[in-house]
Amino acid sequence: MCGITGVFAFNLVGKFSKINVAAATQALSSRGPDFQDIHVDEWVCLGHRRLSIIDTRAIAHQPMWDESKRYCIIFNGEIFNFRELRQELTQKGISFITESDTEVLLKLYIQYSEGCLSKLNGFFSFCIYDQVEQTLFLARDRFGIKPLLYLFDEDKFLFASEMKSLLAYGIDKEIDHASLFTYLQLNYIPAPDTIFTRVKKLMPGHWVRIASRQLVAGRYYEIPYNRSIEQQEKLSYEAAKDKFKYLLEESVKRRLVSDVPLGTFLSGGVDSSVITALASRHKPDLHTFSIGFTDEKFFDETSYATAVAKKFNTHHTVFPLSNKDMYEHVHSVLDYLDEPFADSSAIAVYLLSKETRRHATVALSGDGADELLGGYNKHTAFYRCLHMSWKENAATTFGPLWKILPKSRHAPFSNSVRQLSRFAEGALLSSRERYWRWAGFANESVAGKLLSKETHTKSLLSYQSRKNELLKTIPEKESMNDILLTDMHVVLANDMLTKVDLMSMANGLEVRVPFLDYEVVNFLFSLPEDYKIDGQMGKKILQDSFKDTLPPELYNRPKKGFEVPLLKWLRSEMKSEIRDSLLSEKFIREQGIFEFSEIKKLKRRLFSLNPGDVHARIWGLVVFQSWWKKWMM
Repeated sequence: MCGITGVFAFNLVGKFSKINVAAATQALSSRGPDFQDIHVDEWVCLGHRRLSIIDTRAIAHQPMWDESKRYCIIFNGEIFNFRELRQELTQKGISFITESDTEVLLKLYIQYSEGCLSKLNGFFSFCIYDQVEQTLFLARDRFGIKPLLYLFDEDKFLFASEMKSLLAYGIDKEIDHASLFTYLQLNYIPAPDTIFTRVKKLMPGHWVRIASRQLVAGRYYEIPYNRSIEQQEKLSYEAAKDKFKYLLEESVKRRLVSDVPLGTFLSGGVDSSVITALASRHKPDLHTFSIGFTDEKFFDETSYATAVAKKFNTHHTVFPLSNKDMYEHVHSVLDYLDEPFADSSAIAVYLLSKETRRHATVALSGDGADELLGGYNKHTAFYRCLHMSWKENAATTFGPLWKILPKSRHAPFSNSVRQLSRFAEGALLSSRERYWRWAGFANESVAGKLLSKETHTKSLLSYQSRKNELLKTIPEKESMNDILLTDMHVVLANDMLTKVDLMSMANGLEVRVPFLDYEVVNFLFSLPEDYKIDGQMGKKILQDSFKDTLPPELYNRPKKGFEVPLLKWLRSEMKSEIRDSLLSEKFIREQGIFEFSEIKKLKRRLFSLNPGDVHARIWGLVVFQSWWKKWMM
């Protein structure tokens, strides 16, 4: 795992960016704490920060050249089938001087050009420079596990693993108002857009080639999914379980290759427990890591994690964290963010990564299972909406009542009212609008009111077309598989994977995700939706496949997840910071982006008896304002 950045100058103006490549590379130091090197020639600069995982010797450092000195690669990620690919190339007479997957990838590209991408099983973003043809080729993995951002104009092409690296080049920082409007609804910004108008994210499963001052883009992968039930896999449920277990175990085995200490995250939920169970079959000395939430007993799942660790005889470590411990790291998380990103569970992932890094350099996680198999509460809501009974009709009928009752996540009754209110609201919407509403924390009307009239008007120029593109996989009459496919493109790639990459890389930890092996994903999207979710259970095929493997108390246990105590923090520890700085009237009016009267209403509601989801929306504003103060002032 590493950080990459580079410049391709097209003229003398573009060459000025070359002076910043060292600073841009240094900005990625947490992603690659083990080594830094830079290649500079007349028109191209390539910078690399290395986190040594496979073949940790100096001979495997990057930028790496082939023997002819024509091709050079900088690479972030891992290719898990590199040994098989190396053997394939060796049979063609190609020799190697390292034991690294980087050299295999470089020589695979030399042999097959962009055709190499379909052969790769791994997660990656990389750049290959052809010094003779004067071209750059860049690609990103199938599901967007590893990030890649770029800026392309008439003078230059810049790219980097993180925005902070691009900012080191002194780029133009014009705010993209449509991205801001979307962020105020979702708490993140979906690819290909970013908070800046001129910076883009390379989409998952895509590549770009820069040649003769032109950018040519292509797509090499999309999830193979056919809406027609007749075209879906004709496997019985029992046969599907057997094949799923085989594919997932093979995926885990591939992800155990490492020349440095490796373990697994073990939350106590079924996803990470399955990964741990499979890993323990092939790594007898497996280490597992959990967080214990000492002040939030409802969310604390360490007893389940301990039961799993005991059953599979792992070396288990629990990191007990109080709310105070978490709050002490809030500003470390805010300081690391170089684009507004307000998924508050990032704080817990940051702490888990920080503590795990003391013991291991690589960790396997259960990420991706919820999006693939319908594991979130919203998926249950979608299922019920698609299979309405008298209960769902009643919940919708009483929508006006839910609106006036107190709503909060922090008490059982008020949380139930909150969920019923969201369900009633969504059930009355069209399929696409329902998805958009349930994906976010604020609807378009509420988010629009937060923006000044000028800012909101600018945001509407491209917002709707972007939204339509994000929701294009949802037909007028949707199925659960349509919802899961959209989650893979929208939520997984832009929220969940972004969160894990940022927070793990902030601590120099590589996180591998076995559920997102493309063979596993392809298979699961060939199955009928009722193999994944029904009226009684989400992640059905996962739970049934490993029912006899895991401790019995994990079977069909309600999903808890974890939410940091935002409401408490915003009302107490962060109160003065909100009032006197980040959301103060003086700062808001000087900034000229937001409508202070609406922010004032949000702050008033924060301290009311009926806060609802307001803390998530205020957290989004706090993250944005903190980001603005660091990067825009």
